[in-house]
Amino acid sequence: MTLLDAPDNICLKIRDFLGGEIVCRRLLSLGFHRNDVVRLDSRAPFKGPLLVLNVTSGTQVALGRSVAHKIVVDADHGAR
Repeated sequence: MTLLDAPDNICLKIRDFLGGEIVCRRLLSLGFHRNDVVRLDSRAPFKGPLLVLNVTSGTQVALGRSVAHKIVVDADHGAR
């Protein structure tokens, strides 16, 4: 599933990034890496951005829905 489709407030592990090199570089510069554990904290109403906590690095970032749709995640059963 993608980060956009994921439920709120559960730990998720980043498996892959969809899209080209520019998207991957942008996500890496924001601190998102494969195998990082993230949690979707909130969704802005009316198709607004998503507030995502990177549990691995401790950073919190607002992502647009089109970018969140390019992050493939799985439920992290070894949640912290």
